[in-house]
Amino acid sequence: MFIDYAKIYVSAGNGGNGCVSFRRAKFIPKGGPDGGDGGDGGDVILVVDSNLNTLQDIKYKKKYFAQDGSNGSNSNKKGINGKNIFIKVPCGTVIKKFEKKEIFADLVNNHSEKIITKGGKGGKGNSQFVSSTNQSPRKYEKGIPGEFGSFELELKLLADVGLVGFPNAGKSTLLSKLTSAKPKIADYPFTTLNPNLGIVKYKNFNSFLMVDIPGIIEGASDGKGMGIQFLKHIERTSFLLIIIDITDKNPNKTFSLLLNELSKHNPKLIERPRLVVFSKSDLIPEDNKLKKIKNENIITISSVTGNGLEKLIYHLSSKI
Repeated sequence: MFIDYAKIYVSAGNGGNGCVSFRRAKFIPKGGPDGGDGGDGGDVILVVDSNLNTLQDIKYKKKYFAQDGSNGSNSNKKGINGKNIFIKVPCGTVIKKFEKKEIFADLVNNHSEKIITKGGKGGKGNSQFVSSTNQSPRKYEKGIPGEFGSFELELKLLADVGLVGFPNAGKSTLLSKLTSAKPKIADYPFTTLNPNLGIVKYKNFNSFLMVDIPGIIEGASDGKGMGIQFLKHIERTSFLLIIIDITDKNPNKTFSLLLNELSKHNPKLIERPRLVVFSKSDLIPEDNKLKKIKNENIITISSVTGNGLEKLIYHLSSKI
């Protein structure tokens, strides 16, 4: 199951209390203070694991607690630090403090880590308060409470090329032909219910990553259809493929509607380099006049016959 959103509650460990103690040994009836410091509380840390591609595990475990530090003891023994707790997340995870818009962290590199709640410091034992005027202090510090809070985790897939188009425009078929991905394909709208990633290989050892999201409809940026919750997955792409069915009676209108939805979701998306691809060229006669969209580069393809696919890969590889 593809899960790209989760809300979690996390609490770092509390610091242990300092100790009040005095040295007791034979023939030394009035030993000095030897109370140790408390241990520090454990942190809650997010760590990126490239083997993960969904937030599914986190979705169903919503609360995480790091270990408290233990109290200090006599003989100047420091309390044991609480163990950190590590939460594994996929590459591209964005963390926000709950009900706040600003991004707390954006984890895109494998093995990168981010402390989201810091454990409390352990309190000082009475041996730390010895002074020239107080040789037998009974003062100590309590441990500081660890940080806690609720966080929203949102996954934004990392890909080089994003496929954008209306439902049933041929995006999934194209992805399946260019990569080893196996998206569900059928002759009806909204066949694709989840984003699909695939690696396009070209030349010897070169490749780039392509993502297909569910079809966009007019009003998607306002919550209509399937596209709204997945538009975020093309925010990180460096190149956009606008896929339009070649049998579309008004491709210019379709193109304008798609750009409008992208712009409403994130204005920066329409500034990305892009290419218009007319799909399903096998459905029209070869001598048919090719459709055009003003000021846009266009490639015509057929994922069924393979016509234009090599040209498309060459164009993409030269741009990325």
